[in-house]
Amino acid sequence: MGEPKIIMDKQDIDRSLSRIAHEIWERERGEGDAVFIGIRRLGVPIAQRLSQKLSALGGTNIPVGALDINLYRDDLSEIASQPVLKKTEIPFAVKDKRIILCDDVLYTGRTIRAALDSIVDMGRPRAIRLAVLIDRGYRELPIQANYVGKKVSVTKDELVELMLEEEDGIDKVIITRGTSHGIST
Repeated sequence: MGEPKIIMDKQDIDRSLSRIAHEIWERERGEGDAVFIGIRRLGVPIAQRLSQKLSALGGTNIPVGALDINLYRDDLSEIASQPVLKKTEIPFAVKDKRIILCDDVLYTGRTIRAALDSIVDMGRPRAIRLAVLIDRGYRELPIQANYVGKKVSVTKDELVELMLEEEDGIDKVIITRGTSHGIST
């Protein structure tokens, strides 16, 4: 493995999230039924940060939920023999809501497919839009983000890893060489 290459630092991440928040505000303002759902692990702090930024822009608080999709994954047996389940905490009904689904890195689309299945099992939202900090390409499913912080060009054997202060003690995005198994799907 080569040396990690930093492609985003704390200021880059904040700037990207501010831009996404402005895009969401332009598209979603005036409607009172928008909610954020972050996919565990790093989609949750992204959703929380976007909610805070939108609150500062428009003065309204947009609720945030946390979604664990492990039991909905189609590659569960390839990742671990026993899934590590985390709590899904969605303090609102999804029926008729405009959901902004948040994740860290969009890669194959399989994590998003699992999240969509999970959300639809809870009820029928009016719409679901996807916000991701990084889009790295190489989709295996026809999934496209509505809001993207940064698109990066990497090879399939490179990993794009996001670290956020809330979970990792630092904000940065790095690219390393290695296998993509279980990372950034």
